[in-house]
Amino acid sequence: MHLFIRRRQQLALVEQFLFFFSSGSSSVHPPLIHHSYKDQSGLTLPSFKITMQSVSELSSNSHPSNLDHITPIDFESIKEVPESFIWPLLSDYPSCNSADIEPVPSIDLCDPKATKLMRRACERSGVFQITNHGIPTRLLHKLESQVWRLFSLPTGQKLKTLRSPDGFTGYGLANHSSFYPKLLWSEGFTIFGSPVEHARQLWPQDYTNFCDVIEEYQKEMSKLSGRLTVLLLNSLGLTTDDLEWVGATGEINGARSALRLNSYPPCPEPTRAMGLAPHTDSSLFTVIYQNGTTGLQVSVEGVGWVTVRPVTGALVVNVGDILHIISNGRFVSSVHRAVVDRAQHRLSIAHFYGPPVNAQLSPAKKLVDPPDHPILYRTVTSQEYLAIKAKHFDKALALIRHA
Repeated sequence: MHLFIRRRQQLALVEQFLFFFSSGSSSVHPPLIHHSYKDQSGLTLPSFKITMQSVSELSSNSHPSNLDHITPIDFESIKEVPESFIWPLLSDYPSCNSADIEPVPSIDLCDPKATKLMRRACERSGVFQITNHGIPTRLLHKLESQVWRLFSLPTGQKLKTLRSPDGFTGYGLANHSSFYPKLLWSEGFTIFGSPVEHARQLWPQDYTNFCDVIEEYQKEMSKLSGRLTVLLLNSLGLTTDDLEWVGATGEINGARSALRLNSYPPCPEPTRAMGLAPHTDSSLFTVIYQNGTTGLQVSVEGVGWVTVRPVTGALVVNVGDILHIISNGRFVSSVHRAVVDRAQHRLSIAHFYGPPVNAQLSPAKKLVDPPDHPILYRTVTSQEYLAIKAKHFDKALALIRHA
């Protein structure tokens, strides 16, 4: 009996950790940013506001266990956006896409200048794309095919794997959607560890193909994550020796990772709905595969929302809160969102990667050099930081920041 209780406590801890991989945080950027921009014709458009503060104004003060914030609607039957899905702060739609706006960079991992390019991107917006990443193209195609297969299932079948209100794995809306009074135009499926249990519920007679592809992708992402860890540390002037929970080849001892499969169906009124609300990830970093359809956007200070345009064969890397802390604020924890389209159905697969719950999080000593670079954050464990985020949501980084 005691072993069972302890096992349940361990599982709850893991789920809490992963739950906040995709919770929001506002303290990376100033509380309010005003922007004006030019459209494709060069005309200056009215100024608009993009803010995590604006999102905070919509946020719930509590953590409701409302099934509306878990269960996606039947999007195919909707002809107009219901009131519960209308977001009032989308005057900034569409995003800044003028030719004079610097795009999100695409970095060849085999380029000798890769670490320098990564550093520049991480300091600017916390987002970049990578090529020559080592993930086979055939695997990405197989992965996309299986994700389409999942989201094409009848609603009733998908609901057999609906996550519980306090759970993490399975079918449903993103966990942090419960912080907002407005609903999201998306559906998702989260996998931690083996996909077999849920896959059997979805395809009782034919679940092995899905599991084989997911497990192969998980293995490849584990190798890529180690490679990226080394490159990102090197871009900061650090080595794996500077973090006690990182191994010599970049592997994280006791690493926590999860896959989030996302579907953003066509929307009859895309300027009034939101696919995924602005947020940061609580991971070290997140790697995203998108299916060639635009929708992912990143907030760039002084510019606005910039679309991360898909590059064939590339993957997107988002800096998370943990890397922001380690960098002593040098790297931006990427504020990003997903918008929807009237005609295009977008898919994305996000791989969240971070240290174990007992890992000590603090700015790397080499990056602390008063008075020019005073230490910005106090030391917390990964578990402690996630508990702070669970309670304070978008104020978590500010609450561990030194005065």
